[in-house]
Amino acid sequence: MEYKQKYFLRTEQIKNNALEFVKALPIDEKKPLVIDVKPITRNLEQNAKFHAMCGDIARQVQFNGEWLPPETWKVILISAHAEATKEGSCLVTGLEGELVNIRESTAQMSVKRMASLIEYATSWGVSNGVHFNDRWNFWEMK
Repeated sequence: MEYKQKYFLRTEQIKNNALEFVKALPIDEKKPLVIDVKPITRNLEQNAKFHAMCGDIARQVQFNGEWLPPETWKVILISAHAEATKEGSCLVTGLEGELVNIRESTAQMSVKRMASLIEYATSWGVSNGVHFNDRWNFWEMK
């Protein structure tokens, strides 16, 4: 039997449900289960907003004289944000001799880190003449 469950600890009742779930789990020294507690990662609204921003930038700004797709702008913005926030970047030689930027994953970012990335992209975009389309009312998000 596969055991997979997520609890978002927002109330005492949810916390108690999680405790009861863990208490009922079997113990197996050869095949132990893993309990992983971590901060919540970025939410779907943040993800959609950042991807929309990458699209707006891709339609309005050239990079080194070229129009780049939103996916490339995503990589550029994440790398620049890491440098700007002193997280640093890691450039390695790839398997075929190419340069590869090893960057952090937005899917693994905390809500706070993703908010920082969105703020960075907004600042960079506005400073470079980007008009962000508010088609999903993102700028009113709390």
